Amino acid sequence: MIRCTRHTAAFSLLLLLALLAGAGRVQVVQSASYDDNPGNRRTQIARWSQPRGDIYIGDRKVTGSTDTRQDLRYERSYTAGDLYAPVTGHASQGYGATGLESAEDDLLSGADDRLAPFPFWHEITRSLRPPGDVHTTIDRDLQRIAYDRLAGRKGAVVALQPRTGRILALVSTPSYDPQQLSSNGRDTTAAWRRLTRDDDQPLLNRAIRQTYPPGSAFKVVTAAAALENGVVGDIDAPTRTPSPYRLTGSNTLLRNASGGCADASLRDAFAASCNTVFAKLGAEVGGEAMAATARAFGFNAGEDELRLPSPALPSVFATRQDAAQVSLSAIGQYETRATPLQMAEVAAAVANGGQRMRPYLVERVTDGDGDTVGVTRPEVAGSAMRPMTAQLLQQMMVDVVERGTGKRAAIKGAVVGGKTGTAQHGVENSAIPYAWFISWAKSGGAASAADVAVAVVVEDAEAHRADVSGGGSAAPIAREVMKAALD
Repeated sequence: MIRCTRHTAAFSLLLLLALLAGAGRVQVVQSASYDDNPGNRRTQIARWSQPRGDIYIGDRKVTGSTDTRQDLRYERSYTAGDLYAPVTGHASQGYGATGLESAEDDLLSGADDRLAPFPFWHEITRSLRPPGDVHTTIDRDLQRIAYDRLAGRKGAVVALQPRTGRILALVSTPSYDPQQLSSNGRDTTAAWRRLTRDDDQPLLNRAIRQTYPPGSAFKVVTAAAALENGVVGDIDAPTRTPSPYRLTGSNTLLRNASGGCADASLRDAFAASCNTVFAKLGAEVGGEAMAATARAFGFNAGEDELRLPSPALPSVFATRQDAAQVSLSAIGQYETRATPLQMAEVAAAVANGGQRMRPYLVERVTDGDGDTVGVTRPEVAGSAMRPMTAQLLQQMMVDVVERGTGKRAAIKGAVVGGKTGTAQHGVENSAIPYAWFISWAKSGGAASAADVAVAVVVEDAEAHRADVSGGGSAAPIAREVMKAALD
């Protein structure tokens, strides 16, 4: 009898150990797969069981949470959602998250370890932590002015602080109200279908997630390459460029939209935006050196370099080209593509004496009690050019505004430098060109630091072709944004 009891006890112990092992396997080893299973609503219910942290523009929060008293209890809400959509993105119960809502999701949802003094205890108890808040670098006035000046046209505006890399404005139009996507009901489904099928692509963040041919705005990079590589030693010396200019190894003749480009100096060619001069300079610099200079400005960057923390699309300068293709790339055509963020970086690097700062969108993050748990420090991304080259480019960009194609960007009492761009695209350039303007401004004298750098691109599909130009469409928008920054 005692022997049978012992066997029964041993067998029961084995069964208990097997049950504990099975439970441990499910709760520890396989927990992640169960959490990620689309059929598991517990994860979603837990995720939306408390209000999310908020995103701040200055001292005002532009997000909130609404108690629906449903299974997915708290629904995201937005203030002036279409104005700040390129910054916040959306947090949707049915369609996931984008923008800062995605990049800072751990903090906003309470999952970030910085929000708990004892993170391991929260892992064991699976208890919810109070969420944190995100404080952005966006200037409320600049954001509103940039958005209003685009006036519903397709395009984007990015404003940076050159000496730090702080993003002061990030605008993309047409925009959308993220609150339309917050819930998971029929109205949300209908809104998602409408937005995703809209030919104007309101969900696309054109400021950081769309690349365009930069056109003549890229001539800033080409001028830097020519000066850095010794192709041009004196910006006032004739460049011996014919007009029209025959592309090397090709029968294609390149012409100019303005006169006075034959044998023009680099300074005059920059002010008049002479395609022939910059195409010739690009060929003389060579594809390898042009690509190296473009990379120094931020083109062809890796994924880790392009987080704000929202991910930005890389800008591209082709690394394998023949001489004719290099010439076209040097005037911002062929396969050269850039985001408005990238072109704002180009202007900022010139304004900052050649030093390129890494752009950032989050100033600091705080916990549920308002205590700071993370701060973004300005970071040098690299040297785009020597300080002397930057000084020469500053002079040439000021000439563009004072006597060249960018006169409509001038601000009384301020020093303004800029570069226009009209980028052709479409089959045989049949589409309406993109209008570019990149610029910087400072309220002090020549020796002072620039206060703001701006890039504007306007697609303007409804405009007459003759009305679309960087100086005509984009420069006035940049002027208003810069003026607000200086004020």
